Formats: sequence, C-alpha cells, structure tokens
Amino acid sequence: MIQFSGVQLIRGGKILFDEVSFSVHSGQHVGLTGVNGSGKSSVFALIRGEIQCDRGEVSVPTSLRIAHMAQEVEALTRPAVEYVLDGDQALRSTEQAIQKAETTQDNHALAHLYDQLCIQDGYTARTRAEQLLAGLGFTQQQFEKPVKSFSGGWRMRLNLAQTLMMPSDLLLLDEPTNHLDLEAILWLESWLKQYKGTLIFISHDRIFLDRVADNILHTERKGITLYSGNYSAFERIRAAKLALQQATYEKQQKQKAHLQQFIDRFKAKATKARQAQSRIKMLEKMEEAAPAHIDSPFNFIFKSSEKISDPLLSVRKGVIGYQGKPWLNNIKISLHPDSRIGLLGANGAGKSTFIKALAGEHDFLSGQISQGEHLRIGYFAQHQLESLDPDASPCLHIQRISPEVREQTIRDFLGGFAFHGDKALEAIKNFSGGEQARLALAIIAWKRPNLLLLDEPTNHLDLEMRYALTVALQSFTGAVVLISHDRSLMEAVADEFYLVHDHTLQPFSGDLAAYAKWLRDQSNAVAKKNSFSDKKAAPKSQHQPAKDGSKSKPSQKDQKQLEKLERMLTQKQQKLEEIHAQLTDTELYQVGNKEALDDLLKQQDSVKQEVEALEAQWLEMLEQME
Repeated sequence: MIQFSGVQLIRGGKILFDEVSFSVHSGQHVGLTGVNGSGKSSVFALIRGEIQCDRGEVSVPTSLRIAHMAQEVEALTRPAVEYVLDGDQALRSTEQAIQKAETTQDNHALAHLYDQLCIQDGYTARTRAEQLLAGLGFTQQQFEKPVKSFSGGWRMRLNLAQTLMMPSDLLLLDEPTNHLDLEAILWLESWLKQYKGTLIFISHDRIFLDRVADNILHTERKGITLYSGNYSAFERIRAAKLALQQATYEKQQKQKAHLQQFIDRFKAKATKARQAQSRIKMLEKMEEAAPAHIDSPFNFIFKSSEKISDPLLSVRKGVIGYQGKPWLNNIKISLHPDSRIGLLGANGAGKSTFIKALAGEHDFLSGQISQGEHLRIGYFAQHQLESLDPDASPCLHIQRISPEVREQTIRDFLGGFAFHGDKALEAIKNFSGGEQARLALAIIAWKRPNLLLLDEPTNHLDLEMRYALTVALQSFTGAVVLISHDRSLMEAVADEFYLVHDHTLQPFSGDLAAYAKWLRDQSNAVAKKNSFSDKKAAPKSQHQPAKDGSKSKPSQKDQKQLEKLERMLTQKQQKLEEIHAQLTDTELYQVGNKEALDDLLKQQDSVKQEVEALEAQWLEMLEQME
C-alpha cells in the first residue's frame, strides 16, 4: 500500500500540497488528474523518493518494484528491440552472467543461471518485446533499426515499450498517450486493463481514464482527493458537490442550455442511425459532466467571420504528394459552413499532409481546388507553436494583429484562456507547452476564421482546457476539420468521419466504435479477403436484396427479437432513471454514506454498460432489417 499522511510540499516558496492524506492499495488502477501545474508530477517524484515532503510522511514499501517511463531517450545506435529488452534489468543481468559462466565453463553456475532465466521468462522475452513494439505501431522492419533513426515521438513510444517490459509491482505513467495514434491507444488500453500490479497514471484523455482507471486522484487547491470509480464517476460526484453552491447555478443552467441547443441542431441533421446514437450519447455525457467544470479557469468561444461562403472550400480530383510523387489520390471533398469532419487513419497515412494542403502550407500536385470568396482559415498544428515569438507576451501577439484595439479589450479576451494579470504581459519563452498551445488557440480565435483546421489541438492541454475547447467548438458556426487522438473531442465535435488509408481519402460511414472494429479487421487482411471470397460464392441471405432489386421482408423471428430487445432496453433505462433519482439525494455525499454512494455509482456504471450494449444490438438489428 502507498500512503500519504499529512503531507505538505513547498516548491519555489509556494505551498503545492498541504495536509494531504490518501492511500492507494495493491492492484488499483488510479488516474491522476488536475490542471497543469497542480503538482501531479510531484506526486510521482514523492513516490519514487526523488524529493522529500516538507511535512508529513510518504510511505512506499521498500520491496516494491517500480517501473517509471522516462521522458527523454538518447540517440543510441542500439536496435529498437534490444532497447526495449533493456527494460528488464534482472533478465539482462542473468544473460550477462550466463555469458561469463560460458566463457569460464562453469557448468554448476550455468545450471543455476538457466533455471533463473526460466523463472524470469527469459526464453519468451524477445517475443514479448516484439509484441510490445507491434502494439505501439512499429513494423517488423523497424525492430532492428537503431534508436537514433526514430523521431522524438517514436522514441517516446520506445520508452513506453521499455517501461512496459519492466517486471513491476507499481507502474507510473506520465501522459502515456501523448505520442500515440488511436490504434496504439486502443492497444495500450487493453494491455493496461490486464496489468495485475498497481497503476498510477497521469492523463488528460477522459475516455482513456474512463476505461483504464478504477479510482481517480484529483489535485486541486493544495489538496489531493481520492475518488472511487472512473473519471465519469468522479465528474458526477464533483458536479453534485458544486451544484449545491448557489453561486454556480446560473452559469450551470446557461451551459446546459447551450449544450441542449447543440444537441437539437445535431439531431435535426442526423442521417446515420448508429453514428447519430453515438453522438447524442456523447453530448448527453457532456451535459451531465458540465457542472463539474463550472469553476474552470477557461471560458472562450470561436467567433466566426461576419461574411461566409458556401461552400467554403472544395477539392475535386485532388492529388497530394512529396517531391512530385503522389501520396493521396483522387481527393474529393466539399467543406460547408456546418461541416464537422474528423479524420481517421494511422500515423503516416497522410492526415496531417491533407490538412496542410487545405491550409495552403502544402501544394496540391493537381486537381480542382475552389475557395469561397470569404474563406478565412484558422490552422492549428504543433509546428505553429514554433512560430510564436518567445520574447513577446500574449498581449503583444494579439496587438500585432490588431494594433487599433485597446489593451484592456485584448486582456479581457486573453482572460478566457487563463492569461490573467501579469501573465498576459509576460514573455512566453518560459511558458509551458500547454500555455503556448493555449496562446496559439487564442490567436486563432481572435482572427475569427470560418474554417478551423485542427491537427492534434489537445496535445499539452489539461482536462479543463480540453473540455472548454470542446464546448467552444460546438458553438462555432463555421466548418471544422479535426485530427485528434482524444476520442471524447472527436465524438463530441465530428458529425462525419473521413478515413485516410491506402493512399485515398474516403467517407467513413460509422462512429469511432465502428472504426475500432475496422482496425481489428485490418489486422488480418488475408483472412478478411478469404472471407469475402467465401461470401461471394455463398447463397444469398434473407437480408440481401433479390435479383430483381426488391427488398426481402424481415423474418418473424427477427421482428420478435427486435421487440424483445426494445423491452429489455426500456427496463434498463427505467432502472437507470431510478439510480439517477437516488443520486440527487444530497445526503449520499456525506462522509458516512461513502459506501452506499460507491455501490450506487457502480450500479449506475453497470446498468449504463448494459444499456449501451443493448442499444448497439438494437441498432445493428434495425440496420439489417432496413
């Protein structure tokens, strides 16, 4: 058990934690959350013994094997798979001892060492290392490439693989999804859910937190509070506490009305049953979570330009490539003022290059590209941060764009991005990555674009800023094209998806759950091809159209099954409403009722999962029958 007892920590003359007490038990998977600068990394440093608290005690069993992901990696000539294997230091020591014993022909020592190698699973070590690399997106051809040949983001993946290779009782991960694409995140989720030891991880990805964490440690106002359940459960409990404060009531109602307006607008244009259901559920979750973010330091919107064209931008027969060689072919897309497009596809497929081409930073090799008369593009990518002037303040960055605007007006605007007081006048060279990303977004918002092209806008942003960005994008009246590994942002913002795959850009007729299934299917392309060949030869199913073009009627058996699913769904939804009603009882949130509250939250999560599973079955059957 890891225990903090009355801990106080002072850093740079500032009290970071005061009278902090909590316990993490063996086998728990704990998500560590809080705004940037609230002390999350310091919690890791205290656990690892890198720093000492100023008062109180941090108790960590001395026998605990701790694995911690390094944030940097040297430009080594060592092959990638060997670098990953280096994570198991005990295994490496045994291998070195075996080499020494073989040199000296010490057969007695060799017999003991080979037994030890077997206990350490040494004979499967290379296979396990290769599985970690494959799961994190490395190809077999890259296993033997030197570490120095990989870019910074891929080196961080190597660090993660090496950390997962370490035998450990406690695994500490700091933003493990930051440099991963969606495919790798899904694999990592699965791996961590099966991890038997204690896991504490820092993340700003709410879906990742929901699926991996069973407890949440939240840093806030010099304190750390442990909440039972995943991140959604934490939001509900915190929202209930904040809802009791009368001062937040009006802001809460305004935000809920805004979300409802957006839900209504979406429902009016929904055309795909499965994607519509997924989208509406995501927005309902946001509405439920809204009160938990009432005291967020961020409050901004993206105002669209006064004049707008329709379409804003269209491409026909577009070709994008490098050095004259095509990479994406026959691109056809039309962006209208209400377009909300999420781009899917593996790293390297061409998503970022496509957005660059739309932004005018990468040339089309050929094609018909038509821009609306009033097109104004707001483009965000990680390299945009490099274009910021390190010696200029946030205020000066905006003043250079609009020198005629009063300074107070600019400072009021920057306050929505949490640049308050002297922070708005401070040179940004010492700003964190998150602060620079916020400034880049502020500059885009100030320019009032009508087309937002966003390439991984949430990197470096904490959960509060991600939530504020999601709400701001929902109220934006222009078009959005989005690349993000943050699934909650993608689900809440994108109305439709395009898949960049096999040198093409094509509409993807499903939601992110369908994309995850598509990825699983792609992992065995040969089997899929054989299966497709078998289907061509197979007799027509009862749901296939007849040769004359008429549609077959659903069978009586299918109709009864659909009705049964509807009844089960209604029962579960009624049960969920009963639980929601019980959770409105403020007495539940008293200290003495913690066990009853935890039990009710677990029931709620269980019933919600059952509802979602039944909805998925119902929609799938409905689509088949239609």
